[in-house]
Amino acid sequence: MSSDPLANRYGRPARETGPSGRPRLSVGARIAVAAALSAGVAGAAWFAWSDAQRNPVSFRDIGFAIESPEQVSVTFDVMMPPGTTAVCTVTALNPSYAEVGSLDVEVGPGERDTIRVTADVRTTQEATTGIVDHCTVSP
Repeated sequence: MSSDPLANRYGRPARETGPSGRPRLSVGARIAVAAALSAGVAGAAWFAWSDAQRNPVSFRDIGFAIESPEQVSVTFDVMMPPGTTAVCTVTALNPSYAEVGSLDVEVGPGERDTIRVTADVRTTQEATTGIVDHCTVSP
């Protein structure tokens, strides 16, 4: 007799179970799970690759300095292929994360793939931080 009460009651054969006591997946189900995982990984890789091809510019915030109640200085690195020109939007934020200043900075073209930039952003009130919002390839 099997240890499955429903199998005993209705005469069904007991399910095969794995070491954990859960029913095992059939070979077809295992193949379907592997195919779905492979498709998900391939899709994520394709999206990452296509985004890098569409906008080959990236940035990294390095730091900021509050120069005065009306100005913040933001230092950042821009990574892009040599000879490319980019426009980066730098913003200053107050303690409530409201934008109190913004500046579009043209970067490049340069001979190296990483260019360090320091931008001075004028503010409408004292800022507590300065960050790069985004960078895009300049047309």
